[in-house]
Amino acid sequence: MSECKPVTYHITPDIFECMKKKLQDAGIHVPQGNSGDMEGSGIKAHFEWDGKSNLIITIKKKPFIVNCGSVIGKIEDFVNECQGK
Repeated sequence: MSECKPVTYHITPDIFECMKKKLQDAGIHVPQGNSGDMEGSGIKAHFEWDGKSNLIITIKKKPFIVNCGSVIGKIEDFVNECQGK
């Protein structure tokens, strides 16, 4: 398992809450609050949101056979769904 480079998203509070709900609905444990570790499907990530517009997500652990781009792509899918794209 390996770590990926942090990725920053510029989002609104509504999008942040929507993402957390969608991640939880997908079976990923997301703690309450603006930062913490989320985990599910063999992936562990740390998130930190400034409460205004910057969300930083760092993938801490992932299966060896899964590349960072695939994991980040899934997160971006949640962002896009919550932005209505």
